[in-house]
Amino acid sequence: MPARRSGEFELIDRFLRPLAAGFAGAAGLGDDTARIDVPAGESLVVTTDALVAGVHFLDRHDPGLIARKALRVNLSDLAAAGARPLAYQLALALPDSVDDDWIAAFCAGLALDQAEFAIHLSGGDTVSTPGPLTICVTAFGAVPSSQARGRGGAQPGDKVFVTGTIGDGALGLLAETGRLADIETAHRAYLADRYLLPRPRVAMGLVLRGRVTATMDVSDGLVADLGHICARSGVAAVVDADRVPLSAAAAAAVAADPSRLAVALTGGDDYELLFTAPRSAAAAIHEAARAADVPVAEIGVVEAGSGVRALRSGAEMRLASGGFTHR
Repeated sequence: MPARRSGEFELIDRFLRPLAAGFAGAAGLGDDTARIDVPAGESLVVTTDALVAGVHFLDRHDPGLIARKALRVNLSDLAAAGARPLAYQLALALPDSVDDDWIAAFCAGLALDQAEFAIHLSGGDTVSTPGPLTICVTAFGAVPSSQARGRGGAQPGDKVFVTGTIGDGALGLLAETGRLADIETAHRAYLADRYLLPRPRVAMGLVLRGRVTATMDVSDGLVADLGHICARSGVAAVVDADRVPLSAAAAAAVAADPSRLAVALTGGDDYELLFTAPRSAAAAIHEAARAADVPVAEIGVVEAGSGVRALRSGAEMRLASGGFTHR
């Protein structure tokens, strides 16, 4: 017999309404709209990301991890904006292969991250589709209006910083698809976990308020995303590839095949924070990072001009790809 999936209203009652219980503006998912109150002096920050089976995750992946990734990529955008998470909307386009057991596991994953990041479901939609499973999350946050920031403020002379480690997401996809057989099993498992479960730097985003000139998260690849900052700010940047932080697992993958350094620099799915700041702010940024227990590395400098160059041992690298594009 085919697996059972609840009808739309039963699905909402059983699985989704409990996720909205902690957010008064959701009205128990009983209305077609939600209400989000933003304190005086703050701006509402809104971001949307869609994940599609076969593109952003594989059908065999655990539903709970898929749910957490769908929410976390949006939380990463809020972190880059320095925003405090408030609520999110969820739209699900479900093929017939998705049953109640899958949905229960998916919602259990959402519940875990709602508790960790103090965010709740406020509404959304569910539909059936003959195409691939598609998940769309719209997340809302709040930031003091005077401290709102984006990609457009980088200035020549600023330093370029990243949190955490770079390349784990792209290399993790290689691990998940059997293309890293030349490194240890533990390293492959670590990289796959980083691909499947991003670590949005929400707390770090809050402590960076007022300290940075431009920021975004690394979703499409370090070089491409720094290029976005440069284009928006009307500047250029130089990255010292030798200073880009790699995890032990990523370093092992690069040691086994040096061409993978380009993958680390241009691949997506890291969801670390990438930002620029005046040289005079560097000490305060490192102190804030220690307080937030988040590693931060200085990896380059902003210059006059346009575009991004990556240097390794002083020589310019030839990078075949500028980053991941959604097409």
